[in-house]
Amino acid sequence: MSRFFRGGDDSSSESSSDEEELYSTSEEEEAENKEEQESSEDENDEDESSDDDDAGPKKTGLSRFLVDQDSSEEESEAEGATKVKSAKHKRFDELEATITIIQNGQKINDWGSIANEFDKLNRQVVKLQDGGKAPKAYIKCIAELEDFMNETLAKQKVTPKKLNATNARGLNAVKQRIKKNNKDYQPQIDAFRKDSDDFMESDEEEAPPPKATKVKFQDTFAPEEGAEDEDKGFARVDKRGKAIPFSPESIQKHLRSIVESRGRKNTDRGEQIKIMEELNKVAETPYLKIRVLQTLVSARFDLGSGTTTSMPLEHWKAAEKELAALLALLEANKDHVVIEGAEEWEDDDKTPVLGPDDKYIKVPGSVVSYIERLDDELTRSLQSIDPHTSEYIERLTDEASLYNIILQGLLYYETIRKDASLEIPQESLNRIIQRRLDHVYFKPAQVVNILEENSWKQVSTGVDSAITPRSVSGDAGQLIHTLCNYLFNNSEGIIRARAMLCQIYYLALHDEYYKSRDMMLTSHLQENIASFDVATQILYNRTLVQVGLCAFRRGLVYDAQNTLQDICGSGRQKELLAQGVMMQRYSQVTPEQERLEKQRQLPFHMHINLELLECVYLTCSMLLEIPLLAQIGSSPDIKKRVISKTYRRMLEYHERQIFTGPPENTRDHVMQASKALAAGEWKKATHFIHDIKIWELMPSADEIKAMLAKQIQEEGLRTYLFTYAPFYDTLAIETLSTMFELDSTKVSAVVSKMISHEELAAALDQVTKTVIFRKGVELSRLQSLALALSDKASALIETNERTLEVRTQGSANAFSRKDGRGGQRGGGQRGGRGGARAGGNTQRQAGGTQFTGGALGAAVRG
Repeated sequence: MSRFFRGGDDSSSESSSDEEELYSTSEEEEAENKEEQESSEDENDEDESSDDDDAGPKKTGLSRFLVDQDSSEEESEAEGATKVKSAKHKRFDELEATITIIQNGQKINDWGSIANEFDKLNRQVVKLQDGGKAPKAYIKCIAELEDFMNETLAKQKVTPKKLNATNARGLNAVKQRIKKNNKDYQPQIDAFRKDSDDFMESDEEEAPPPKATKVKFQDTFAPEEGAEDEDKGFARVDKRGKAIPFSPESIQKHLRSIVESRGRKNTDRGEQIKIMEELNKVAETPYLKIRVLQTLVSARFDLGSGTTTSMPLEHWKAAEKELAALLALLEANKDHVVIEGAEEWEDDDKTPVLGPDDKYIKVPGSVVSYIERLDDELTRSLQSIDPHTSEYIERLTDEASLYNIILQGLLYYETIRKDASLEIPQESLNRIIQRRLDHVYFKPAQVVNILEENSWKQVSTGVDSAITPRSVSGDAGQLIHTLCNYLFNNSEGIIRARAMLCQIYYLALHDEYYKSRDMMLTSHLQENIASFDVATQILYNRTLVQVGLCAFRRGLVYDAQNTLQDICGSGRQKELLAQGVMMQRYSQVTPEQERLEKQRQLPFHMHINLELLECVYLTCSMLLEIPLLAQIGSSPDIKKRVISKTYRRMLEYHERQIFTGPPENTRDHVMQASKALAAGEWKKATHFIHDIKIWELMPSADEIKAMLAKQIQEEGLRTYLFTYAPFYDTLAIETLSTMFELDSTKVSAVVSKMISHEELAAALDQVTKTVIFRKGVELSRLQSLALALSDKASALIETNERTLEVRTQGSANAFSRKDGRGGQRGGGQRGGRGGARAGGNTQRQAGGTQFTGGALGAAVRG
């Protein structure tokens, strides 16, 4: 009993406190054990009450503690057997708990918790629906909740009572959701409100929660035969957890909800596509199939909505097939048309039908927009793929299927435009023709013919095009001409300009230089190309380059150099042709500008070989600059002018090198050839030019090399005459013919031309076939000063014009000035080799981004 008395020492107090803690702990443990025992006994009682009817009667007294033999045998057979609730039983319990919370919230007017639990309730009921019917407890809850909400709103109108922010938000949320939610269960709600007791006690009550069963835990997780049956009660659900019944009657409702959710945050586009694929399977009428296919294609395009990401390949192919199916469906059902501006059908419960006065069922949409987007996604995909891999080649094969879609779309628009009552705009037809033209203008004729032949095989035999009949498909040139002429006559602005450029490009690609040059000059695009969009300016640059290459293949060196001067002389070939982004030194490029530049890049298969372009430009510059340098060196009083500053810089850099090894690249070959040509070694120069490997990429490379050899011979002759004229009194034509291996008639023609252009101070004796040179008269002091003053005045004028052009940013003044300068060159040089004294030729400005017709105009006037 000493522990009940306070001791004087610490040990007694400590021992007493320890004993008190021990007794209290033991009492708490006994209480917990007792509660667990009681709960387990209650659970056992419930389980025993829920057993099957074959269970024996309950045992009373001490006998209930005895182990039954049957139960002992079962436990010995299956160790680890336990009693658990099924998943469906647990779901019913969760549903009832949620309903209880909602009812409690109604009692205290807590709309914040009601709104949260209402969303939770809708997610739970999806898992318990059987055949589209919801549990009756759920029907009762939502019906009473709607009535309670209406009462609350009525009270708010009569006696306005300001709710707190949480309750106000919850009330608005329930108000927005419950009406749309209850619409799906309206028949059951009406039955409940008619007679709630009869509804709750009717025989159609859903199956009661299943009884708890014994689950046997096995050692291995082997699949059971009935495992697949467990998921029969599940259905596809949307983001809110509601079931999605797939039936023809519900298609329009699903489509409307999907269209309304497009562009919103946290929208699962992949799930929407799966839903629409299921809807496409159950669609029965042509109208529903058309609507589903339209929405499905649009949803797939949303996957590539980012500016830097391309559409996934499998979705692109699926969209292409679905678009082809849509066009086939429209062709089979002539009474259904997809046109822009049609009225949207508002009734989701019915589908439109033809009236007595109606000829068509009009579906709002734009086929040409789908085709353009599909084309843009293919281009974006090609931009993101490494062109030096097999993946690029495989992706490029999809262009044929896309071209088939474009042709079928064109045929569809031609068909519906025959009926004037539909009022199809001309612009739609122009856009799809332009897309077709964009896929063929840069291809050789053989490739275009094969593409057209394969595309027409996919079209029905009885269908033909009024714009491009089947007979035209075998002739690529006639096809391009037909498409371009149609756009010339029926379009304006950018589409018309692009059609002109496409035809010029195609003609230049197939060596029809004079036609392409005349079309370029008569189009006057060089005067207003700066006002067009960037894509059209890029096409203009590509066309200009192709015209220059065509002139080179035809042996027109001067025309080729003048045409290519603006592009190649700028040093920005990649940027101007949209074949790469060239970062300028000491300049900051914003991410937005960089992104736009990458979007403008052309796919690799549309590129023009820049190395070949540079080789052609430098070769032409060599053939023009070397004789000019020789002419200036032999006549110090001649005005120093420059044809190509780019070539001059390269030549000066090459001459400053102390040691020059064998040529390694294209520039080295051209520089070595220039040095040999200036020294009169035309054979060595020809050898250097022929060793350039890039010529093999041009068609008929042997003819190109033969043409270059001939040009080098002639320019070598001119260079020799300019260099050594001061050292000769007379020179026989036969001697020149032997030195340069040219026919004497050709030598006489070259010398006569030089004399007539006042490039050479000499006379040609026809009788003795000799060239008689005249010695130049030395200029007086006054004449030299006058020439120097003229040079400085010309330089000052040129500087002022450049300053004006910079300030006006290359406006119309720049075009008029450049055109005038081009005309002066043509008139003064008379074909490209006019003397310095003959007409005051101004110095040509270095190439830039503003292109003019001066070069081509000079060629025509010359």
